[in-house]
Amino acid sequence: MSIRTDWAVGAISPPQDIEAERRVLGIILKYPQTIDTVISKLGPDHFYDAANRAVYRAMLAIYQEGGKVSYTQVFNQLRKEGKIPDPEHVLLALTEAFASQAELEPSIRVLMEQYVKRAILHAAQEIERMILLDSEPSLEACRARAQELIFQATQIGGPEQEIKDLADILSRCYNNLVERKEGKVAYGLPVRYPSIDVLTTGFKKKDLIILAGRPSMGKTALALNFAVNVARCKHRRQPVLIFSLEMDDEQIGDRLVISEFFRYRRDDGSLEVSPLDYAARMDDEKFARVDSIFNELYKLPIKVVDKRGLTTAELRAMARQVKAEEPDLALIIIDYLQLLKPATSTNKNWALVVGDAVREIRDLAGELDVPVILLSQLNRGVEARDNKRPALSDLRDSGNIEEFADVVMFVYRDEYYYPDEAEERNTKGQAEIIIAKQRRGQTGKAILKFIPECTRFVDITDRVEE
Repeated sequence: MSIRTDWAVGAISPPQDIEAERRVLGIILKYPQTIDTVISKLGPDHFYDAANRAVYRAMLAIYQEGGKVSYTQVFNQLRKEGKIPDPEHVLLALTEAFASQAELEPSIRVLMEQYVKRAILHAAQEIERMILLDSEPSLEACRARAQELIFQATQIGGPEQEIKDLADILSRCYNNLVERKEGKVAYGLPVRYPSIDVLTTGFKKKDLIILAGRPSMGKTALALNFAVNVARCKHRRQPVLIFSLEMDDEQIGDRLVISEFFRYRRDDGSLEVSPLDYAARMDDEKFARVDSIFNELYKLPIKVVDKRGLTTAELRAMARQVKAEEPDLALIIIDYLQLLKPATSTNKNWALVVGDAVREIRDLAGELDVPVILLSQLNRGVEARDNKRPALSDLRDSGNIEEFADVVMFVYRDEYYYPDEAEERNTKGQAEIIIAKQRRGQTGKAILKFIPECTRFVDITDRVEE
């Protein structure tokens, strides 16, 4: 983000600390070796004062050319550039501002804080300008751009976050290891299907997880089951955000309620309340049972966006908004890839358009530091094979789906294709969750039981109910 440094709001100057700027520059002049520390954390725009900014640029020019930063070298560089009328006066003021090398780090922190405040102010001014000039074609585009500007401004950290010492990295890894050993945290986000969690060790932050399958395999059902299981965590608040580009919010709500019917079974395995009962007029006993389900679901921190024809830009803007409201956001689910709308008309073929969308969603996962589950269709070619179990080559529309994904999961139900042979093959009611790709783990297969009337997947062991 390029931030202006030459404006003020009325008679009020933007956030700044000129004395801190002078202290940093004065310490560099006195202790030239400290410039390595400063360069790793500050850029020219961190300096609000034009003269201080010019001095720092001169120091950078000398440093980049392999020279030693000194009073004389900086003076000569400033005189050569001719941007400061009296460089000697400016440099003398900096040497007088020097206090102690111990003040370098605190002064750097001050400049970084003031820079972020100016970035937020700049974002607000850009939003004001956009609205007054009416430069965006639609209200949604305007909202998306405003969200992007504010999010970028508030997420500014600094180059120090990009260059990391191995000792610091290993220290964090070790702390995570100890916390896992003590049972405080899991390696990834468990979805409370033991057979899946064993294979994935939980979904990792920043990961893009593709959940794919042919129509009617149960992709949406499984994703919604994941959402409820994650949000139901008893140990800490784990908000979930669902983007439904196909079903509306009430359909999602009904699906979540009906899925819970499986939790209330009689001894013979039959349901106390059936989906047919839910769609009709229930007696008091059944209504009371459903009422208790509603009361349980009310408590879950799940948010739903059910707008059709979303672009990836609009989706990212909404996700940023939820992340700002829910800093502990644990999971994002998008149903599904092929229903995302291209931002504008383009000459790219559809495969490239889909690839761009997948890349942007992967970037979103990294930006928000959460796992994102992206549902996707499979090619029709699966139907023409004798063995209809999906493979990576069946991902529809773009090879970039496989390339950008950290995890690729397929849902396959043999019974769907071969209902008559399911009994003989012992696959009746079974669903295979095939982990075909996993950057940070093994591939393999989990077997779940599918309850079609409840659109519910359960682990064969039923441990998901614990």
